[in-house]
Amino acid sequence: MTESTGTGAAPDAPDYLGDTSRWLERAVIGLNLCPFAKAVVAKGQVRMVLSEARDAASLLETLGAELLHLRDTPAEATDTTLIVHPHVLADFLDYNDFLEHADALVGELDLEGVLQVASFHPHYQFAGSAPDDIANFTNRSPWPTLHLLREDSVSRAVDAFPDPDAIIERNVRTLEELGHAGWRKLLD
Repeated sequence: MTESTGTGAAPDAPDYLGDTSRWLERAVIGLNLCPFAKAVVAKGQVRMVLSEARDAASLLETLGAELLHLRDTPAEATDTTLIVHPHVLADFLDYNDFLEHADALVGELDLEGVLQVASFHPHYQFAGSAPDDIANFTNRSPWPTLHLLREDSVSRAVDAFPDPDAIIERNVRTLEELGHAGWRKLLD
């Protein structure tokens, strides 16, 4: 995993990338929420970037730079990127609105069909669900995070999986069995 941390943090400051790595290892891989994640982590093909952005415009600039970096880097070196942005878009509705700008930027950079942006947030909530619905936790990360994916990598992974639609159902069952207390314990 490649880490880009920006400026040094105070010793008692939150460990944004450490928290995200722990979530990735324990929840995403450990609970097999994404059956495709383990291989890219094991191969060191995940780039983690800590954004120091304090407003949406600055985050959009970071996103643009990281989209171009991923486009210009061989998949063998970096297959996917996680942009952790703890200082901006802490409100889920604001974050959700920002995703339209993220998708528009993908189009402006002529990367539609090449790269996509997936979303994770500590307060992620699917439309029509209650805030504490355990199904929301399939997309809950410790900090607001934009996940940049290569379309061809996603297609290969989905083609290799016997029933990709079953992933969501299995994830919800896994989290229902784990429960809220189990989720908290998992990430402690």
